[in-house]
Amino acid sequence: MTTSSVKTSLAAPERSLDQRMEALKRANDIRTARAKLKKDLKASRASIHAILLDPPEYVLTAKVFDMLLAVPKYGRVKTNRILNQCRISPSKTIGGLSERQRTELVGLLHR
Repeated sequence: MTTSSVKTSLAAPERSLDQRMEALKRANDIRTARAKLKKDLKASRASIHAILLDPPEYVLTAKVFDMLLAVPKYGRVKTNRILNQCRISPSKTIGGLSERQRTELVGLLHR
């Protein structure tokens, strides 16, 4: 096996212009929806508890850390302390939380 054949097998499959544009549109829609959600969290129009317990699809790939930072009175230090207490990595996504992590996190946030 030559090095060029190894490189081609690891490359992403070629996508048509339409496929790339559709993926770009989806990514932009998700970013826009998340930005609106963060503004709503900041203004207390949305509840972090509801988002954690029943997350919309566009939030599943968002980091738990980033969503908690959008909540009023939650800075980096408090957010890191809460995540450490629940044994959740700061890089964990909302969709990747286990049921135990999800309920423990919501319980800590209710205090």
